[in-house]
Amino acid sequence: MDIYASDEEKGEDIKRWWRENGRSVILGCVLGGAVIFGGRYWVNYKQTMAENASLTYQQVSQAIQQQQVATADKLTQKLLSDYSNTPYAVFAAFNMAAEAVKNDDKESAKLYLKWISDHASLAGHLELARLRQVKILIDEAKYEQALELTMQSKSASFSSLFSELRGDIFIAMNKKSDARTAYQTAMVDLETGEPRLTVLQIKLDDLAVENDG
Repeated sequence: MDIYASDEEKGEDIKRWWRENGRSVILGCVLGGAVIFGGRYWVNYKQTMAENASLTYQQVSQAIQQQQVATADKLTQKLLSDYSNTPYAVFAAFNMAAEAVKNDDKESAKLYLKWISDHASLAGHLELARLRQVKILIDEAKYEQALELTMQSKSASFSSLFSELRGDIFIAMNKKSDARTAYQTAMVDLETGEPRLTVLQIKLDDLAVENDG
């Protein structure tokens, strides 16, 4: 049996419900539309940002290939400021750091690598930037700074590489016992057959020859 006595009562009940809830329904529709529109806008915005960053990175790469360092630096600075949250900014900074090292401009290289250390979101990028910073510091004979930087690594994937660098630093500091320990530590994390095992063994053998001498 119908719970309403008549169509008129049905109408009155609907009107009453609408008076009590209409504002909430309208607000919900407005908010829902805003969420949908905002979501689409955000997706489009992110896509546009990525496309612009990609284009700028391509221009950086082209400028480097053409040895237009000033142009490459200007474009890279644009990436670092306007598209810092994209991976293209990190890639450009790595490329410019490598180019700076090639041109014996270690100060510029360290600035690019420092930017990566401060802004990169991926652990691999952070560790790679740290590795390259350490190598520059070794070349500058800033051994204490280099050693301190190697100790900041937290990634197991890079532990062997940093241990090897510590060995190289200790060699430069004439701390051969520490160097031997560092090289041996670097070998522990490597699997049989890895090429770096041969390199590390050669470094250990060189230490043994020096001690025999």
